[in-house]
Amino acid sequence: MSFKIYTKTGDAGKTGLIGGTRVSKSNIRIEAYGTVDELNSFIGVVSDTISDKQSKETLKEIQDRLFTIGSSLACDPDKEIKLKTPDLNETDISFLEHQIDAMNEVLPTMKNFILPGGHVAVSTTHVARCVCRRAERICVNMQEHTMEIEPLIIKYLNRLSDYLFVLARYIAHQLNVTEIAWKARV
Repeated sequence: MSFKIYTKTGDAGKTGLIGGTRVSKSNIRIEAYGTVDELNSFIGVVSDTISDKQSKETLKEIQDRLFTIGSSLACDPDKEIKLKTPDLNETDISFLEHQIDAMNEVLPTMKNFILPGGHVAVSTTHVARCVCRRAERICVNMQEHTMEIEPLIIKYLNRLSDYLFVLARYIAHQLNVTEIAWKARV
C-alpha cells in the first residue's frame, strides 16, 4: 500500500523538525535546509548537463553530503543526540579540496573576473554556486543568532562554493568554451 504525500499538517504554516518539534515554515532552520535542498536540486541539473564521468561521480557524492547537512539542519537540536543523524567529516572537506586541486591542474590561470555564461552547463553550475553561497549565509546567520549548527556545515558549504566555481571553469575548459571575462566600464 502506498502512503499519501500530503498530510495536511502544514496547512496552517507550521512544519515538523526531525524529533517532532513544530515550528513556523518561516523559521531560519527551515530556510537553511530548504536552501540546501534547492542547492541539491541544482547540482542534479548540473550533473544532467555534463558528460564527464569523474565530475558526475563527485556531484553524486556531494548530493549525498547535502542530504547529511539537510538532516542535521532539519533536526531539533535538543533531540539530535538521541536520533543518530549522519555526520559530516573533515574528510568531506579535504575531498572537495582534492577535486578543486585536480581541476585547477588543467585550467589556465585566471586573469579576470569571469561572467557566468557561454554554455548552459557553465551557467547552471554558477547558479548552483550562488545557491550554495546563500545556504552558507543562512547557516552563518543561524550561528550568529546562537542557533545550534555544526560549524563543519558552514566550512563545507564554503568549500563547496569554491568547488562549484572551479567546476564551472572546468566544464567550460572541457567543452572548449571561451570564458567570458568581465571588463569594467570606464
